[in-house]
Amino acid sequence: MTTRTTTLPGLNVGQAATGSTKPMRRVKRRLPVQRLWPTWAIVATQFGILAVFVALWEMGADVGIVDPFFWSRPSLIWTTMIEFFSQGNAFVDIAYTFRSTILGFIIGTSAGALLGLSFWWSRNYALIMQPYIICLESIPKLALAPLIILVFGMGLASKVAIATALTLIVSTLTAYSGVQSVDKDQEKLFYSLGASRWQIFTKLVVPSCIPWIISILRVNIGLALTGSIVGEFVASQHGLGRTILYAGSTYEISLVWVAVLVLSALSVVMYAGVTWLERILRKGVVR
Repeated sequence: MTTRTTTLPGLNVGQAATGSTKPMRRVKRRLPVQRLWPTWAIVATQFGILAVFVALWEMGADVGIVDPFFWSRPSLIWTTMIEFFSQGNAFVDIAYTFRSTILGFIIGTSAGALLGLSFWWSRNYALIMQPYIICLESIPKLALAPLIILVFGMGLASKVAIATALTLIVSTLTAYSGVQSVDKDQEKLFYSLGASRWQIFTKLVVPSCIPWIISILRVNIGLALTGSIVGEFVASQHGLGRTILYAGSTYEISLVWVAVLVLSALSVVMYAGVTWLERILRKGVVR
């Protein structure tokens, strides 16, 4: 003999078994929303972490946990920084590094973007050049720094050349990726409307690739700064890289820290400037 169990509509098995007619309440689950701190709180926390780190560093140097000969101490670094800006060639070195970085950034990004965009004109040309571009990308450009110094000399041109070498290939590959992502259907539409290749290039290809080129700006400014510093390490008469190399060779660790801190501040300023430029360019692309 078999028994048949009938479940009433709107009730689950547990409700039918217990005879309960109360409807089940659905629990609404909400995604957790993380509240962002105000700007002043974030900045205060950042400065607080820095202050604690500096205080622990100074205390460690006082009690002997941190060796001042190898790591220096914040109070001595502060005194050296005052002397560096008041008696040394601080502003000359900063301007030298800044100028070589900006020039390498502008030349490398512009030339690389134009080279990558030029691959749209001919697939054969792109296929021929692609192995050379990949080969240049795989070569460690920093290892070529001594050769570049020999060719361009110890002046500003060699630092700009190294910064350009680091940013050129990255910009080329990024622009070429943008060219490959251009919608083929839109190209056919332009052709069907009687547009010339130059019109398609200027009205479709370039606007489509601009977001790709903009996305590489912040990476390139860091690469350009790296190239400039490496060039100053190899051979230079000015620059923050030369200051770091000189201070390290004479065991002036506090001066090394001063140059590193100034270099960090310079990189933050340039990064903020490139971020602002990227925001302006993105607004122009959206419009």
